[in-house]
Amino acid sequence: MNTALPFSSGRQPVLARNIVSTSQPLAAQAGAAVFARGGNAIDAALAAAICLTVVEPVMNGIGGDAFALVWDGDRLHGLNASGRAPRAWSAERFAHLPQMPRNGWDTVTVPGGVAAWKALSERFGALPFEDLFRDAIRHARDGFPVSPVIARQWKQAVADLGHQPGFGAFTIDGRAPEAGEIWRMPDQADTLADIAATGTESFYRGRLAQAVADFARQHGAGLALEDLADHAVEWVEPIATTFGDRTVYEIPPNGQGIAALIAIGLLEHLPAYRDTAAGSAARMHLEIEAMRLAFADLYAHVADADHMRVSAAQLLDPAYLRARAARIDPARAGAHPAGQPASGGTVYLCAADAQGRMVSFIQSNFKGFGSGVVVPGTGISLHNRGMGFVTSAGHPNQVAGGKRPMHSIIPAFTMRGGKPHMAFGVMGGNMQAQGHLQMTLREAVEGLNPQACSDAPRWRIDDSGALTVEHTVAGDVVEGLRALGHAPVVAGADSLDFGSAQVICRLDVGDGGVAYVAGSDHRRDGQAVGW
Repeated sequence: MNTALPFSSGRQPVLARNIVSTSQPLAAQAGAAVFARGGNAIDAALAAAICLTVVEPVMNGIGGDAFALVWDGDRLHGLNASGRAPRAWSAERFAHLPQMPRNGWDTVTVPGGVAAWKALSERFGALPFEDLFRDAIRHARDGFPVSPVIARQWKQAVADLGHQPGFGAFTIDGRAPEAGEIWRMPDQADTLADIAATGTESFYRGRLAQAVADFARQHGAGLALEDLADHAVEWVEPIATTFGDRTVYEIPPNGQGIAALIAIGLLEHLPAYRDTAAGSAARMHLEIEAMRLAFADLYAHVADADHMRVSAAQLLDPAYLRARAARIDPARAGAHPAGQPASGGTVYLCAADAQGRMVSFIQSNFKGFGSGVVVPGTGISLHNRGMGFVTSAGHPNQVAGGKRPMHSIIPAFTMRGGKPHMAFGVMGGNMQAQGHLQMTLREAVEGLNPQACSDAPRWRIDDSGALTVEHTVAGDVVEGLRALGHAPVVAGADSLDFGSAQVICRLDVGDGGVAYVAGSDHRRDGQAVGW
């Protein structure tokens, strides 16, 4: 293990035989507590995820979606629990708009995250489902002090979403809680207790489902009881690409994980990449160019898999990637249209246990609190995942009833030499795919440990195509990027635009057992806890 920490976050990696790494300390502790009660990595991940809906509501909630990659000790499983658009939606409903709304009822698709909790628990968990809710319910009922990072985002959310139906439930007399102020939400505690007791039945077919459907009907929204009742998770075969002796896995479309794989695959077909120096403008330039090519294909081709005109396999075909990689000029930034192959608010967490199981899990309300719609008396903040559709006629991701939107949230997993190696993810809209690229390269090429991977300065291509770099990127590197034809903007020291990474790597301990090393992100409240 490389123990070097070349970046000044002030954090040390955490090593343990059982471990969980999340974006919020109380959630990490909820996961560790499950280990102490005899739970496994899947139980720990779920307890942390459920707790995050309470203690980090600015990034996820009960009314969001979820995805997971699970190494069960023998093989890797993929779970897509994302919900579909209400049947009442149609292209005509949104045809007058140049793009989908950003919030409100017309962004609310079926929330699938709750179903993910149950599906993972049933298939892989060791503890009773109800046991996983213990800490989340306690924090919702008894209260917890709000951290400065979360308070800052909450304040902005009140300004942006305070007018949405029901959002006042997440305020104190119309304002956000201050840093250090105790936040309680008994309605959310009752909802979580109901979900736990009914095995999610209340949320999709019972009392809670009826509350959601009734509130939607009051506001003329499309979401109906039948849409909720018909929701089902999908077990999927992960997609992958190779980079050296690593194989990197993602969930297949409708998610953006394929963009990370395309970018990784492009660099695998670009021998000049490995000749560049770590942290240099030349290396960052090639990473950025690969990501721009990947995004071009993502936004042109990726949608609900049932509606794509090209397959994931075609986009990841080595011959196609080799041809696309040839477009990259090591000496100059370029403009990259989509190719044609032959015929932000999110929480990410990972967990691993002494029996060798590893979990990469992500859930989200999409943009912060999501739609801003909160179902009265429940604490259910509904996501705005419908924003992920487009209104362009004929596009594979054009909005339609019963269809899944192109999705931003993606868990990742790496195998090395055919063995489980790393569970990782990066929160934050379109930062996720490019964060996966950067985490993979920092670990696989530069040999950094998980904490150093998380600490390393990042770059980001935003939704408009503009390039931003963290303030910790060296000045000569910024100037080098400009010389190569980029126009980087240096973000402020308090920027939250570069996501939050959690990483767990398996260690070769040589005693016949299993141990792990984890990193968490200093950009938010990330914490890894071992047991």
